[in-house]
Amino acid sequence: MRILVVGAGATGGYFGALLARAGEDVTFLVRPARAAALRERGLRVVGRDEEWILEPGLVTADELNRTYDLVLLSVKSTGLERAMADLAPAVGLETAIVPLLNGFAHLDALNARFGPSAVLGGVAKVVTTLDDRGDIRRLAPLAHLAFGEQDGTVSARVERIRAVLEGAGIDAPVPGNVLTAMWHKWVFITTFGAVTSLMRGTVGEVYDAPGGPALGPALLDEAAAVAGAAGHPVPEEERAATLAVVSASGSPMVPSLYRDLTSGHPTEVEHLFGDLTTRARTLGIPTPLLDLATLHLRVHQRRVAAATTGA
Repeated sequence: MRILVVGAGATGGYFGALLARAGEDVTFLVRPARAAALRERGLRVVGRDEEWILEPGLVTADELNRTYDLVLLSVKSTGLERAMADLAPAVGLETAIVPLLNGFAHLDALNARFGPSAVLGGVAKVVTTLDDRGDIRRLAPLAHLAFGEQDGTVSARVERIRAVLEGAGIDAPVPGNVLTAMWHKWVFITTFGAVTSLMRGTVGEVYDAPGGPALGPALLDEAAAVAGAAGHPVPEEERAATLAVVSASGSPMVPSLYRDLTSGHPTEVEHLFGDLTTRARTLGIPTPLLDLATLHLRVHQRRVAAATTGA
């Protein structure tokens, strides 16, 4: 199976490294600067008392001239439009695109560009980050990629992809409804992101402050109400798992959105929060806390944009 991984960051780079280490035919589509860094240092996965150094197959957009069987799309939502243009030459009649983004707006964009038959749903769960040297730092052994056809069928290509992923040590379940799984991840990531970004603190710092324990459940109630109104109710075990993450005394956990926020980088506010609150209004679901988190992140986004343009 010819595999193209679009992006070689903390998520795509990690899954791609696992596949390459297992001997799969993997190529990374990256920007020229990232390609130069990877050629110099190799693709490194570090942490948890081990280090892998791979010499990855690399291609930049101007060099892409063949189609692939599987495309793992792992970019920030802010780079989605450019990524779709870059990867277009890789998409043939039999290509399966598995996006690893959170939220739902990317699925609409990919369906419009490549057709729903080419696009699968995907839910990625890893605990990795990209360090200052561009290495992928693994903070936990989790490597989970749930995926499936948008219509819920278990096709021959899904079975083939699952075998390849599992052969590389990736947990690759095929849920009965991958769109529901995507909604549930969306509920989790917005709850987690809103708790930490609104309060500008780690989960533990928020939870241990007076009044802090009430915030996580309140945000979860709002996000879950939107998912339920959209036809994807969050089961009690999923709610409990989310609450266990956002209601933990002393926990140092923060999502990547929080790291982007506190580092002065752009965030995925519109893709994750703007889209969710817009859908909430369409569905008639009040989301005052999520609206507040959205506004907070939008102010940050405008500040970052102004600093970048000098306006």
